[in-house]
Amino acid sequence: MKIRRPYRAGSFYAGTQEDLQKQVEKCFTHELGPGTPAIKDGMRNIIGLICPHAGYMYSGPIAAHSYYRLAADSKPTIVVILGPNHTGQGSGLALMKRGIWRTPLGDTHIDEDIAEAILQESDIIDESELAHTYEHSIEVQLPFLQYLYGSRFKFVPISFLMQDFGSSIEVGQAVARTLKGKKAIIIASTDMTHYEPQETAVKKDMDALKTLEKLDERDFYSIIERYHITACGVGPVVALIAASKLLGATKGQILCYKTSGDITGDYSSVVGYASAVVTLK
Repeated sequence: MKIRRPYRAGSFYAGTQEDLQKQVEKCFTHELGPGTPAIKDGMRNIIGLICPHAGYMYSGPIAAHSYYRLAADSKPTIVVILGPNHTGQGSGLALMKRGIWRTPLGDTHIDEDIAEAILQESDIIDESELAHTYEHSIEVQLPFLQYLYGSRFKFVPISFLMQDFGSSIEVGQAVARTLKGKKAIIIASTDMTHYEPQETAVKKDMDALKTLEKLDERDFYSIIERYHITACGVGPVVALIAASKLLGATKGQILCYKTSGDITGDYSSVVGYASAVVTLK
């Protein structure tokens, strides 16, 4: 079986099982985190999450807010993770169809049936392992999910090198048609503004993030372009919103927004990190 090995273990996050377990726990209990999660299995309400993907020392406590909310919702059996392609390798829109992804917390299997169904629903997504081999934006989400659920879920990774509005909408529609009626969630992985002063970054990012509350993917994309916001996962967020609305979502909520400056104390050149949730009601 194909094993996708953890490229960023030991750098973006801890490289051993014990250390990573403790590190994820500290993300939740950090002063900027949401607190210790309580895993429940209530009525399903969450359709999707937006999470950052920097090293855990920078964005982990902010990402923890999304997973804290997920822990209190109905446990998904399928997770589709949409992430930007930073490496430039592989196809423009790339899905890995089979195998397992390994982290220090264990192995997570790709759902081959869901992956194949998404490929059948879209004319623009290709099967490509190369796009995922050295890419971190999807990888760093898995330890949070494994911390909550162990190996009791399967997932499908989709990498976006091509992030134009039309293609992102098409991916979202294909994902929605595939997931309809299933106990699934969609995660869009993105960081926000890169390497601008704190005041500028916060203003730009909040203007864009406010559009998520009304689930307006076109307005989100337009603001990103108009103000030259250097968010790296615009396509995944647009795809998430489009898919979520087709799956019945009615509301988006920003859970937490901070910058790297809030971690390091250096506000001269920051990266913005946001967690958000998309829900049925």
